[in-house]
Amino acid sequence: MDRQQVVLHMNPGMGDNSYANNSIIQNKVMRKAKPIVEESIVRLYTIIPIRCFKVADLGCSSGPNALQLVSNVIDIVDCSSSNLNLKPPVFQFFLNDLFGNDFNSIFKSLPQFLESLEENKGHKFDPCFINATPGTFYRRLFPNDSLHFVHSSFSLHWLSQAPKELVNKKNIHLTSTSPPAMHRAYREQFQKDFKVFLKLRSQEVVGGGGMVLTLFGRDKTCDIRTAWTIIGTILNDMVLENLIEATKFESFNLPLYDPTIEEAKEVIEKEGSFTLQRLEAVIMGWDANINEGVDDNNKLDLNMRAHFITKQHRAALEPLLKAQFGENVMDKLFLRFKTKVVQLFMEVEILEFPTIVMSLIKNV
Repeated sequence: MDRQQVVLHMNPGMGDNSYANNSIIQNKVMRKAKPIVEESIVRLYTIIPIRCFKVADLGCSSGPNALQLVSNVIDIVDCSSSNLNLKPPVFQFFLNDLFGNDFNSIFKSLPQFLESLEENKGHKFDPCFINATPGTFYRRLFPNDSLHFVHSSFSLHWLSQAPKELVNKKNIHLTSTSPPAMHRAYREQFQKDFKVFLKLRSQEVVGGGGMVLTLFGRDKTCDIRTAWTIIGTILNDMVLENLIEATKFESFNLPLYDPTIEEAKEVIEKEGSFTLQRLEAVIMGWDANINEGVDDNNKLDLNMRAHFITKQHRAALEPLLKAQFGENVMDKLFLRFKTKVVQLFMEVEILEFPTIVMSLIKNV
């Protein structure tokens, strides 16, 4: 088994640094994308007779967000069934992530989740089957023509691997000063992986079926300013202070790529299995706009906002970084990260990133 598939997962459990307690940004993005999910499912449900509605959530992770799609889809289909005077279908959901994902936490939350569904839906509640499907979505996961709808949120910016044979001694990811060859290598790896993803899903999704995908994006007009580059700068400093071995730093590149809308669209059109229905960017603050709509007396200060951002990124990146650099430097690394984020807020005031949201239909 690929070592990366073992260590590439969010922080498990329910602890202070767990993904379950530090995934507000992901939840907000899912809420922003919900109308697009609804549009896709309503279209699908009105053109295809479905007795058992089969849905896959790719890169589901763990924590409360892992079952949010299940709840959303059931609500959308129930509403559509009532409007069309149709009997609701049976539901089958496949929750997918890599082998190291904390599936146990999801399983433990299922009894309460299903009980809550039954209470809310009452006599309208039809059987709902929830399955785990571990494995990389860069390989086949399901039989031919077996899925009606595929969802993936905040997962497809993870590459199948970092580009090979990169010599990047100053950072672990792309920066504005990275050589053109490195930018090209990352872009080509994304193009290769995304094309494979689309081809595989085209075999698994029924004709006319839908997909809604969200992932970190990049504005091509802006300098590259991401959390990944900040962490790379900190690790470089720690190498100079002999806190981290230089060889470990120089041999490590994050398997992440934040494409522009144009780059994502180009791959979809070239691969050709899906028709692009919607493609747009949702702008989010690094702190998930946590002060939005809050009066001045209750707003979080810069230190608290930086603390929030640090915990969000630690929950997502710590297992991968810990496997490469060791557990003993994690506290130091993320304390420095928090300090850097405070400094950035003081320099630029607003830290934002675009999330790409796309809706696709499988060509018949």
